[in-house]
Order: sequence, then C-alpha cells, then structure tokens
Amino acid sequence: MKRLLTTLCLATLGCWTMAVAQPRSVVNLNFGWRFHAGDVENAAATTLDDSAWRVVNVPHDFQIEQPWVAPGADEKADNTDVAANIKSRLSSRGFKEMGRGWYRLHLTPADELRGRRLLLDFGGIMYVGDVYLNGQLIGGTDYGYVGFEIDVTDKLKIGQENVIAVMADTREPGNSRWYTGGGLFRDVKLVSTPKDVYFGRHPLYITTRENKYVNISGELTNRTRQPAQVRVRIMNPDGEQVYEESRSIARHQMARTQEVALVDEVTIEDPQLWDLDTPRLYTVVAQILGQDGWVVDEVSEHFGIHTIEIGPDYGLKLNGRKVLLKGYANHHTLGALGAAAYPRAIEKRLQLMKQFGINHIRTSHNPYSREFIELCDKYGILLVDELYDKWTRQHTGGRIAFEQHWQREVPEWIKRDRNSPSVVLWSLGNELQQDPNQPFNDFGVTMYRLMRPLVSRYDSTRLVTVAMHPRYRNWQTDSLPCDLAMLTDIQAYNYRYMYFPGDGRRFPWMTFYQSEASVAAMGENFFAMNLDKVIGLAYWGAIDYLGESQGWPAKGWSQGVFDISLEPKPKAFYMKSFFMPEEAVVHIAVIDKKGDQMWNGVQTGNDGMSDHWNRIEGQKLSLVTYTNADEVELVLNGKSLGRQQNDVKNAKMRNQIRWNDIIYKPGKLEAIARTAGKVVARHAIETTTEATKLIAEADQQAWKADGQDLQHVRIVAVDKKGRRVQTTDADVNFSISGNAEIVGVINGDINSDEMTVGNHRRLYNGTCTVILRSTREAGPITLTATTSGLKPITLKMQTN
Repeated sequence: MKRLLTTLCLATLGCWTMAVAQPRSVVNLNFGWRFHAGDVENAAATTLDDSAWRVVNVPHDFQIEQPWVAPGADEKADNTDVAANIKSRLSSRGFKEMGRGWYRLHLTPADELRGRRLLLDFGGIMYVGDVYLNGQLIGGTDYGYVGFEIDVTDKLKIGQENVIAVMADTREPGNSRWYTGGGLFRDVKLVSTPKDVYFGRHPLYITTRENKYVNISGELTNRTRQPAQVRVRIMNPDGEQVYEESRSIARHQMARTQEVALVDEVTIEDPQLWDLDTPRLYTVVAQILGQDGWVVDEVSEHFGIHTIEIGPDYGLKLNGRKVLLKGYANHHTLGALGAAAYPRAIEKRLQLMKQFGINHIRTSHNPYSREFIELCDKYGILLVDELYDKWTRQHTGGRIAFEQHWQREVPEWIKRDRNSPSVVLWSLGNELQQDPNQPFNDFGVTMYRLMRPLVSRYDSTRLVTVAMHPRYRNWQTDSLPCDLAMLTDIQAYNYRYMYFPGDGRRFPWMTFYQSEASVAAMGENFFAMNLDKVIGLAYWGAIDYLGESQGWPAKGWSQGVFDISLEPKPKAFYMKSFFMPEEAVVHIAVIDKKGDQMWNGVQTGNDGMSDHWNRIEGQKLSLVTYTNADEVELVLNGKSLGRQQNDVKNAKMRNQIRWNDIIYKPGKLEAIARTAGKVVARHAIETTTEATKLIAEADQQAWKADGQDLQHVRIVAVDKKGRRVQTTDADVNFSISGNAEIVGVINGDINSDEMTVGNHRRLYNGTCTVILRSTREAGPITLTATTSGLKPITLKMQTN
C-alpha cells in the first residue's frame, strides 16, 4: 500500500511527522490548546495574542475547575421543585457557576494535505458551542452531546499557520437539570480523505441474522466518471480473515452520495457469538480501490454476531437465552474529572460494575462518548442508548428550539452507534409527562410519531422507547397508562414497577422495563417484578455524581451504592447478592442514620451505613447483613449473637437480615453465611488501632504514554497490622515527577468543600484517590503522598 508522510505543526508543541495510509488519515488534535475562562473580545481573531492563555489538553472540562458557589441567603439550599424565586440556581448544576470558555489551537498542515478533503471532527462541545477557523464562524453545535464534523477543505490554509477557535457555553438559562461540565470534553480530530471518492461519516451499516448471516451497506461519495471499486474484508475476533469480496458500483447507481449494498448476506461459518461473558468482536474493513489497485479510502468497524429478541412473555433474550437487564442509569460525568471523557476512567467504571453483577447501563439522558459505547462492546455490557431528556428548548441546549435541531441529531446518533452489539434499545427521551411544554402539547405523542420513522430509516433492527414518569395519562384522575406508552415499542416506566402486572393484563402486548429504580427501595423493586417476563431494571444514580444536590453542602447526588470516588458502600454488596446469585455474598452494614428524602415523588433517601468497627463502647447499634445464603450467624469476639434466616419469600426483606440492639464491644464482628448448613461466605470487621502509614495502590500496570491514559492511585491509611482505618480524615498532599501530571483528586465525601483539581485531598473513610494523566513521552514517574503524623508513601511507575 502506498503511504503518505503527513507533518502537523502545533504552535505550542512543535511539529511531528507520521506515516499514514494514503486513503485516509485521522490526526488527533487533543494536544496543545490554549484556554481562557470567560468571554474575550475578538477571541476568534487570528491577530489575538493568546500567549498568556493556559495550555490544556483535551478532553477538558472547564466547569470542574470553577469554585463551589454556596446558595445565597434568598435561595433554597436544595434542588426541590419549588418556586423559581427561592430555588437554588446551582444545586442542580453542582454548585458551579455557569460560564463561557474559549479554546484556540495553532495548526500548520503540511503540504502533503494539499488537494485532499479535510474535515474537523468534534466528539462534542459542552454544552453549546461555535467553531471558528481563521476568524470565520464555520460551524458548531446546539446540543453538545452529539458529535459533528465540519468540512474545511477550502478553508484550511495548507503550509501556513491556522487558528481554530472554539467557544463553549454553559450559560443558557435553565439548559440542564444536572451537572453537564463545559468545554472540549471529547476528542477533536483532523480527518483527511481524497476529494473525489470517499466513504461518508459513520458510513457502514452492519446487520446480522440468525447468528450466522451478515449484511453490510455503506455510504459512498463518487464524484468521478468511473465506477467505484469496493473491497470488503471480515476479520474474526482472532484477527483471521473469514470473508473477502470486491464489487464494482457503477456511477449511475450513485447520486454522488448514496448508501449502497457492499455485502449481500454472507454466511459466517462457526461464528463466535457476542455475549455477556464472551463479547467476541468481528471487524469489517471496507476499501475503495483506485484504477491502479491502490486503496483510495478505507474505514473499519467492529461488530458482534448475536440475536436480540424482545417480547411480553419473556422480556429480553440474547442468543436465544433469557437475560435480565441488571443495571444502573447515571449521568455521563466521571467524578473528579467532571465531564472529560477519558476512556480509561470509563473502563475503570465498567470493570468495577462487572464485579458487582451489573450487565446493563442506560445512558441517561443523552448519548455518552463513542469510546464509552465501544468499551461496553468490549466488556459485554448491554445498553439502552438514550438521546434526550425532555423534548424542549430548556432541556436540549437552550440556544434554539428543540424542533429546529433534532432532525440533525437523530441520524448522527443512530449511525454512530448502530453497529455496536452492546446497544439493545434506543431511547428517545425521559419523563416527558412532567413537562406540559412538549411540542404539539400532547406530552410527546406527535413528536414521537415524527422521530420514530427517522430512527428506523437508519436502523431497522432495534426497538425504540421513551422513559416515562409518571406513567399516567393524568396525574390526578386516570390510572391508565399515558398515551405515549401506547405507542412506544417498549413500556419503560421510571420507578412504577408496581403497575406492570395490571397494565400487562389490560394490554398483553406490552413489554416492561423499569428504566429507573430507586436505590432506597432496592431489592423490593427487583424481587417484586415478574423476572421471567420483564426486560429488567436500571438503578438511578447507583454511582454518586455531581449535580442534582438534595441540599447544600452536598455537591451532588449521594444516594448511590458507590461513592463519587468509586468506593463501594455497604449497600453495593446487597445489590451484588441478587445481581450475582451464583456467587455467595455476605456483608455487614452498620446503620448510622435513617434516610427519608423524597425526589420526583419517590423516596430516594438511603440509610446512612458504614462497615467499620470503631465505635463507642456500650453503644447500641442496628445492623444489616446482606446475603444470598440461607442464613447468617453473627459472632462478636468469638461469641455467637444468634442465627437468622434469609426471608426469601418477602420481596422487601429478601437478602437483608436486620439485627437490632447490638451492644458494641471492641474486637471482631463476623458474619458467617450458610446454605444447606454449609458455610459459603464470611465477612468480618475489626476494631483498628490508630493509622500509622499510607499505602498506595495503582490500578493498572500497562500505562500507555499516549498523553491521555490515566492511572488512578488509591491512597489508604492503615494501622500497624495493615488494616484500613476508616476514621482517619487527614489531608494528603501529592507531588509528582516524571512523565505524568495530576488531573484529579477525589474522596467519597460529596459534602466536601475541597476542589477536585489540585494536589491535595483529605482522606474519607480512610481513602482518597489521585488521578494521573500520562504525557506522550514514555518514562518513569514518581508519586509521593504525605500527611501529618503518618509515614509517607512513594510509588514508582512507568509509562510505555
């Protein structure tokens, strides 16, 4: 294959030369942007002196860097639905002030790009944004969760310095109900192709049937007078070629740009199926060949061979087997990193979720990054891929009316994700019934009828739903499902699982999915469903997140089973006990306070729990043991406190056993779980002594020197026996040398006034985490963590 040397120069980083295949080059533009918080006069002008602006690398969230803003004296401290004149402005937005940010990149394309088609590709701009090239407005986004590209073929000056300027704005009034982040929070790329014949954006559409047949179509543009010669190869998960076909697509078949068949139902022999525990991915490589046989353009895409069946009698089947969706619904942010979509931060979450039995995520209430979807493909996570919250200007960017932009976003969203085997359902929106200001004043009915055919135009293989809350036609007077529920392919109810049986009897064609489930009602809202017939459920806010605070000083949602630093709370083991029934589980939780908060008419407040044994001697405690075993025996310092049975017939109490009036004594409390009289699991908590030192735990060995890979280093305070001391809250200071930088610091305390950027963080429950970002030069890194009164720790690492 002929190759092309491409040189790209960034003013802040110098120049580098790379060998790229002639057909198509994709250059990462994530590095060396100059950033200024706030508005700047003539910020897009080429003559502006930006030398004093801060250099940042993408992904970047400028909102996370803003200080906390406490509610004013005339504001309510929480996010409850009260009169606008007393509701806190920023409780929903993480108590971060909204604003603008400007980014500028100086770029000198090499002469080798002359005469080629050139595109700027943005994964998204949060929350709305405009893009300028050499002072000229060339494009932007009115809904920053959806990516876009801009053709700059005739605008980018080859061999000369260009200035790309991006304005990102989060200030539109009332434009989100949660913390969105702000800025260039996803990748930016420069794509180059030939001018006359090339593949389009997200061009391949790959479908499978009966776990062996594969069809492939592609979107091509051909501006020549010659037929387009297209070659398609399919590689199996082991990298072996299992199919190749070439075909000529006559010029008269194409109206310049057209979607055409590339492969007509090829049979894959001995297919390796994509499944939850064996997520096998095939690869399609499609090439346009020139008259001399050289490759003119090339694209590739992963896909999985599997079948998805959905129906009222069985819920969902994957490859012919009943599968229950056991998952969560969260917003897109990543703790200390805010909205910055680092693939490694996403991967870390998915790996943790798999350990606790989660096989499903609902991307509420907007498309997540493409890297998130691809990682779910890799790890075997089933997705309900969601596009919007409510269908109003307020909830979809705030800059222009919803009716003016959805037609652009639906095709981009569907085409981007339609080949991913992890996506099992499309969801177009959320809780429209709570806002009467939907288009056409019918709570989404007409709008759905407009949007649904456009979804089918780009993907006819998946069903479509909208998450509903409440599910009534009328809040006060009607017990029947709302009109929208009579139209959607799947009946997705937030929280209202108790209506599944009655609605199913009235309308036997309905298939039910609990699109949001309350963590406070965890267990009952799982076991009380007919698990043989429902699709499954997604626990709302299973991971604590910034925004949607239920009261200052909480900076966000705190009712999850994992805290914002990803430490599992005791209730995470309750969830695991029924999400992973094949694995014996027992875990002790001490109830510190009762939870009674309400949200959207649903109790969300959890009992405050901990799992340490450093208490006040003689104190009376209430405990819970979470287990999927038959019974649990509680033993304190070698003395049995009794045995209790798991009440498996009681949906509310199944897998959780209450213990009241336990008198605290220092020592060791152990829960011993038995099934059929045999010990199957144990969990013990012990009284620790004072913390004596810090230990550091890095989360990955293969740390890449690509400028974007992360290392999460967990710092733990331990006593002389090496036991975590959860009562330690000392401030930890970090210093780093070598080829990495600190991009985040976090602990599990959602009430903390500490920033998530900086070089120090207080311990909470005995831990905190520092997040490091590699540079693009491999080499050693040394991290040192120190705190007053404890032995410091130095951790040596290496990027490769």
